Formats: sequence, C-alpha cells, structure tokens
Amino acid sequence: MHALGKHLLVEMKDCNSEILKDLYEVQSAMVAAANEAKATVVEVAFHEFNPFGISGMVIIAESHLSIHTWPEYGYAAVDVFTCGDLIKPEVAAAYLAERFECKNMSLVEMKRGILSTGGEKLPHKPEQEEENHARTQELQMVP
Repeated sequence: MHALGKHLLVEMKDCNSEILKDLYEVQSAMVAAANEAKATVVEVAFHEFNPFGISGMVIIAESHLSIHTWPEYGYAAVDVFTCGDLIKPEVAAAYLAERFECKNMSLVEMKRGILSTGGEKLPHKPEQEEENHARTQELQMVP
C-alpha cells in the first residue's frame, strides 16, 4: 500500500517534568529531532502557557512535527508527519524520547494520502515541481 505520507502519533509518558516545562528545551529538542531525521526545517512556532505547558510546531518541507506538553503529568503528545521516503519519522520520535527522558512511549503509525494508483508508488511532490526545484538549485549554483 503506497501513501503520500507517514504520520506518527506518539504518547510520551513518565517524562522529565522539568524538561517539559522549559520552553527553550522543548523547542530546541523538536528542531533537533527534525534535523536528526534529515528533514528541512522551514518555520518554528512555540507558545508557553501559564502556569505551565507548551505547544509548538516545527514546519518542515516534508510536513511537520508538533507537540503539546503537560509537565504536571510528565506527559507529551507528539505528532511527526512526513511525506516521501527520505525522512524517517521514527528517528525523530526516538530522539525526542531520549531528550525528554521518557520512560514509557507508545507510537501509532498512520499512512496518510492513500490514493488509488493501481499499485504505483506515489511521489510526494508532482514531477513538475521537482523539476522546477532542480532548476532552481542549478541556478543558485551558477556564479
């Protein structure tokens, strides 16, 4: 079964509460997780709630990573959604579990964009867009 993307729903329980309530730590861990998975970070947005809790999103060229933390419960809900075959969302999830000192992680994988193609593999970008990207890269290399 071929799909446009893979979406991981990650439950992180028994995490270090001090880390989960630190905006800088959570944001840097999420960006680093995207980098570890070899994703291309496009934009980052995080918000810290009062008295505690953080929500944030790392937009990647290949889709996104998002998080919502409940430090008072040592819990984080994380989504890692990637398109294509090059990015490995499992790498990002494992990295975050380590950074948050998670002792109890569960993961559900969903295939997104399952389209009827007669068994053909689906490119996550139209070929025209890929050709334009390649041309743009070539132009950027010309002095």
